[in-house]
Amino acid sequence: MSYTVLALISVAIVIFIESGILKTGLFARTSFYIAYSIVIFFQLLTNGYLTGTEIVTYGENAIMGIRIVNAPLEDLLFGFSLVVLTMSTWLKLEGLGAKKSKQEAREMENA
Repeated sequence: MSYTVLALISVAIVIFIESGILKTGLFARTSFYIAYSIVIFFQLLTNGYLTGTEIVTYGENAIMGIRIVNAPLEDLLFGFSLVVLTMSTWLKLEGLGAKKSKQEAREMENA
């Protein structure tokens, strides 16, 4: 399986996890787009430097060849997957913690 296929599969899986399982509403939040724009800026800067100066290279058949600021599209797709999965998980855990805190407060009131 090629790096391109794996990158596309990772995006599909993460979008499914966010919208079908965790359901945090991440993509409806302005904070996601602000945070992701900061992350992608630094990803492009770092990845562009590493691949542009050929510190990191890819075989001709490993990637599609589409580059944004010298960063292969596949790297950006994997970066998207990592950021979305991390933020979705964080929001879900935060929501579970808030529910638990509310439940504990109600139990203390009733005691």
